[in-house]
Amino acid sequence: MPGFFFTSCSCVSFLSLFANLSKPHFFFFFDLCMIYFKMSLFLCFLLFLVSSVTACDRCVHQTKAAYFSKASALNSGACGYGSLAPGFNRGYLAAGIPTLYKDGAGCGACFQIRCKNKALCSSKGIKVIMTDLNRNNQTDFVLSSRAFMAMANQGMGQNILKLGIVDVEYKRVPCEYKNQNLGVRVEESSQYPNYLAIKLLYQGGQTEIVAIDIAKVGSSNWSYMSRNYGAVWDSSRVPAGALQFRFVVTAGYDGKWIWAKSVLPADWKPGVVYDLGIQITDIAQEGCSPCDDGTWR
Repeated sequence: MPGFFFTSCSCVSFLSLFANLSKPHFFFFFDLCMIYFKMSLFLCFLLFLVSSVTACDRCVHQTKAAYFSKASALNSGACGYGSLAPGFNRGYLAAGIPTLYKDGAGCGACFQIRCKNKALCSSKGIKVIMTDLNRNNQTDFVLSSRAFMAMANQGMGQNILKLGIVDVEYKRVPCEYKNQNLGVRVEESSQYPNYLAIKLLYQGGQTEIVAIDIAKVGSSNWSYMSRNYGAVWDSSRVPAGALQFRFVVTAGYDGKWIWAKSVLPADWKPGVVYDLGIQITDIAQEGCSPCDDGTWR
């Protein structure tokens, strides 16, 4: 909440300097301060919602993991990546429980995970990307068969598959997309020019995007998008012309606005992926108690 108090106090101090101004000028500065005040209050509200349900992602957690027996399950994940999912991260994918899925905010998050059977599995573990929701309370993760086998030592992939479920430990780690910017894919459900649905792709760092605004390029009249499901956001209040985006990127007690450098063209088309000209590399600060956040032993 420091930003909230800083902004409100700054406005009071700022306006006191102009107490002798004419009423029109005074109220102009008052309205300006109220805009910043409301933006700060909105951001703090989002931070509160996320931090109240977020456990320490960086901690090492002990659980079990299973795997998808059918590859087709990867194309129907709750995050909405569809047929794009198998192409992510060499096919090392995961479905996570609701506390990791976070109503879709956890889509695209990366986790380091390893099997605890030292005779069977590698001590290095593997990195997986969350693309689905795991509704099975017996395990925290259900992995793609490719990821499940990759936890095993060389030549022992079939052995670990036979077990079906294994004890694992995991922690969240930053996602890295070298030479790849954050992108948005315009969904086929979009109806040009009034309804826009987008899917976020290639989000780096270790944060969540919890809000998206859009505006016509050159305009300060921003309107919000809503999370439809998973990684898909939409809006029926789409301005005419080329569109600019801004995001609230947050997790734990830290957060900030990020503005895209590239824009959506005025003639945006469903099925096309647009490069936003930025990449997120932030690692969110977490306001939780100390835990084992070190490297694998």
